[in-house]
Amino acid sequence: MRAFSELAVALTLLGVSSATNSSSASLLSSGSVDLGDYQAAYDKAKAFVAQLTNSQKITIITGGSITSNSSNSSVSWTALNNKDGFAGINQQYYVSAFPMGGALAMTWNREHFEAEAKASGREFYLMGYNLINGPVAGPFGRTPYGGRYAEGFAPDAYLNGIVMEKAVKGMNSAGVVTIGRHFILNEQETNRSASLSSSTTSVYSSNANDKTIHEVYLWPFADGVHAGMGAVMCAMNSVNGTGSCESSKVLNGLLKEELGFPGLVLPDVGSQSTSYGSANAGLDYGSSSYWSSEILEAGIANGSFTQARLDDMAVRNVIGYYFAGLDDGSQPSKAATTEYRDVRANHSQLIRTVSKESLVLLKNENSDGRGLPLQKPLVLSLFGAHAGPGMTGPNSAFSVMGIDDPYDGHLTTAGGSGQGSLTYAVSPYEALAARARADGSMIRYILNDTYTSSSSSGMGGGSIPSMSGNSSSTGGMGGYAPDGASSNSSMSMGGGGGGGGGVSISGSGTALTPSFENYATDSAVCLVFLNSASGEGADRTVLYHADQDTLVNTVASNCNNTIVVINTPGARLVDDWIENENVTAVVYGSLLGQESGNAITDVLYGDVNPSGELTYTIAKNESDYPVSICYTAQCDFSEGVQVDYRYFDANNISVRYPFGHGLSYTTFTYGDVKVDVTNQKALESKYPTGVLSLGGQKDLFDEIVTVTSSIKNTGNVAGAEVAQVYVSYPAAAAQPPKQLRGFEKVTLQPGEEQEVSFALRRRDLSYWDVEAQKWAIAEGTYGVHVGASSRDLKSEGTIVV
Repeated sequence: MRAFSELAVALTLLGVSSATNSSSASLLSSGSVDLGDYQAAYDKAKAFVAQLTNSQKITIITGGSITSNSSNSSVSWTALNNKDGFAGINQQYYVSAFPMGGALAMTWNREHFEAEAKASGREFYLMGYNLINGPVAGPFGRTPYGGRYAEGFAPDAYLNGIVMEKAVKGMNSAGVVTIGRHFILNEQETNRSASLSSSTTSVYSSNANDKTIHEVYLWPFADGVHAGMGAVMCAMNSVNGTGSCESSKVLNGLLKEELGFPGLVLPDVGSQSTSYGSANAGLDYGSSSYWSSEILEAGIANGSFTQARLDDMAVRNVIGYYFAGLDDGSQPSKAATTEYRDVRANHSQLIRTVSKESLVLLKNENSDGRGLPLQKPLVLSLFGAHAGPGMTGPNSAFSVMGIDDPYDGHLTTAGGSGQGSLTYAVSPYEALAARARADGSMIRYILNDTYTSSSSSGMGGGSIPSMSGNSSSTGGMGGYAPDGASSNSSMSMGGGGGGGGGVSISGSGTALTPSFENYATDSAVCLVFLNSASGEGADRTVLYHADQDTLVNTVASNCNNTIVVINTPGARLVDDWIENENVTAVVYGSLLGQESGNAITDVLYGDVNPSGELTYTIAKNESDYPVSICYTAQCDFSEGVQVDYRYFDANNISVRYPFGHGLSYTTFTYGDVKVDVTNQKALESKYPTGVLSLGGQKDLFDEIVTVTSSIKNTGNVAGAEVAQVYVSYPAAAAQPPKQLRGFEKVTLQPGEEQEVSFALRRRDLSYWDVEAQKWAIAEGTYGVHVGASSRDLKSEGTIVV
């Protein structure tokens, strides 16, 4: 064993701290947090840890197991099995691939938020995984260029928080420990870690003020903690100059002391860099290289670390195990990657339901019989690589180091640790071809974004045309240059969907030389499919693709009923062609998982009335967005709370499609708004007075105002409308012009009218008082607006405080 002085020198070089946060270490044991549903789990965890030696506690916090016959111990502990994925199990055979988080949020359906999380969690449970790197509240969506946009929910604190709450409840109910990610201000992939950053640029530091952190980025994590989140993953980036996993302000202060978080904090890959520093900052689960028995017991002896903190770490590591009910011993053992288990149940039905309800109808000009829904078109033509399967099948390896876009084939999932494992993937071509056969329609297709044909007079009637498209060495991903130009190759991945139907044949009748122009000219409807791909490890470079926009314009120049279908991880600009009178409809969505083609076809044919709504703003120009990727070590969040629609509203910028927008095959009208204060006493108190509980002071979650309105279906078909509540605040609150603070999705039959009610919580009317370090209600007049989007407000009421 090294001498103590040698150990002390070594730890000094590791950057460890000689101080600890005693209030955080004793937070749970002091009884100062109302643990609610976690109380019974805490009592069990505390009793279990009391039996352990320090060595055994250190084994647990470093991910090890304890056997009852080791070290003469009578207790045992089996390490939790950690696994990536929210929209399905990453890198696992025979499981479901669910819609990505971005698609789930676009449903605006609380039942779906919880149902998908429960179904996904159940597959994890049955495959033997129980510590799940689950829902992603960060990236929040500060910039549309963020590579992991598809995994997150929405750049709106309220909507993000509601999805987070329901997702945690759903996964918890499946019997697993739910990890919320990534804490905090983790808003881009570029330079996110030492291993991924350039040789000249440090890991970036997200620098935001106290108000911005609380009102935007911390908000959805509070909802997750309130719902019973058992674990939190701290991020690779730094926050205001200190690593997220090494910052006492971030972990002890924001997460544990403000939100009353009772569970364990574990680091993202490579995010722990010190021994005592990380432990004292609030990290609970880490590497044995930093937390060996030798190091931690030496720290207890010399005051660099404390016994209370070690005990707290051990309790936090096992509390989720008891909360999830894993101590009943019924969970199966961990499956091998390729092991077959029957875990999927009827989840494909849920996946299809969520997928089709997430799709957003951006545009629909159907007054003259064109547009949507389709009515057994005689000639149906498909264009674009996204319409058909990729040459290499649905499980092409999307590197964790990032992927280029667009993808040459039908894109159903993002890349990296959030990538779904696809047992199968239904492409639009597959689903539409089946529908065309049933309807007696003729179907034609060129499943590529760029296409040239050449013919000769040789035998066989012609030659195979060259397939120009996006090439890549990543096995299915298309190479993409920042300026929108693509590299060409013969027979790109997109050619794999074409089925070999590209031979040029001379003659009359149905035989045509394949080209976008020829196939579009006499089609009843032309469907153009576009995608953008992204994922963990790299950020997006552009928000549109020149080849794809050229494809749309070429088809629309020859087809007066051109319908565009887009699947994209984040905002995709459409202004290059959206006002073309021959572009009659646009269906827009995130990445839908295994049933994608079926869901798209359901919407195109009107089997389901589209009811998805945008969860972010689609601008007219890239330059309209205030934030791009930061390439320096210091990334200042100078926009503050003005994220997405708040920024566009505050600066009076015209947008193409606003946050919350989504059309239907029917129409709706709204009634007047009525606002009732249901807890006057709460409004009379500037600050909350409740005890610290899960998610913050308990009364922050009290419902204090009820808003009512009515919605009527004035069209001819049944449909669902998402009624949205936006609140404007008194000047003293220093808020954006308005913020989403409620929504309800209502399904109505033709002619049916229904009253809809929204409950506003104390926190929904509060702002963060930086000086008081509390949530506060400002004096003055609050405006309460109900409508169909952030810029389609139908009626309003007021609250005077």
